[in-house]
Amino acid sequence: RPRQWLKNLLVFAAPGTAGLLDDPGALAWSAAAFVLFCAASSGAYLLNDVRDAARDRRHERKRTRPVASGRLSPYLAAGTGAVLLVAAPAAVVPTGNWPLLAVLVAYPVLTTAYTLVLKNVTVADLVAVAGCHVLRAVAGGAAIGVPLTRWFLIVVCLGALLVVTGKREAELRRTPGAARTRDTLGGYSLGYLTQVRTMASAAMIVTYCLWALEDAVTTFSSVLHGVSIVPFILVVLRYHLLVDRGVGEEPEEIALGDRPLQLCGAALLVLIGLGVYLE
Repeated sequence: RPRQWLKNLLVFAAPGTAGLLDDPGALAWSAAAFVLFCAASSGAYLLNDVRDAARDRRHERKRTRPVASGRLSPYLAAGTGAVLLVAAPAAVVPTGNWPLLAVLVAYPVLTTAYTLVLKNVTVADLVAVAGCHVLRAVAGGAAIGVPLTRWFLIVVCLGALLVVTGKREAELRRTPGAARTRDTLGGYSLGYLTQVRTMASAAMIVTYCLWALEDAVTTFSSVLHGVSIVPFILVVLRYHLLVDRGVGEEPEEIALGDRPLQLCGAALLVLIGLGVYLE
């Protein structure tokens, strides 16, 4: 699922906010982490699609996936998925980058636990998928040895929970079809998921504002950080609107197809980038 690789861009978040992406070595390690996570995540999706093939065939969109549609042998998919999940961390061993290796080992452990058990446990499935996103962001810091601040971790964790909850809410809105393809949806209500989404976004906005306004507004970079609050909130508000419209089932499609969200996101990245690299 190449579109899902968009999530792996999270590996650039920690190096980028630390102001290290202009260093060739840090950029090379970040790019390597991105490629390795593309391989690992592809392996995880292949194994997940093999396990869910029967359910996917009852879903109006998922039934077109290669395994569910019969275009890809489940044995070939399972074998390739297992190889990719092992190959990603194995590729790091010769480099001696043990922190990155630890993250790349934790990722298949978590995805396997999700595929086999956690995806069928209400609430735990939200935390597990959000955890996969967090591991991507942590991998960026692990790859280049940059410590992750509490602000960074809190915003990433809450942002991941927001996106995953929005995805489940959009799936639930598509009932009865969606309910037949994911057991945990029967344990959720729209009201509950909306509350979790609201809670996560509110806490995330507060945390981001505390980071952006942590320093006194005395330098150009601190002004840019403060101004970045505006597009940050606009991104969150736009995402809430899209989920309420029932189009949040595939977050990567929103990111690739919604122009207002893209413009607000681009403005946010520019302001953060200028604030970090002109500091």
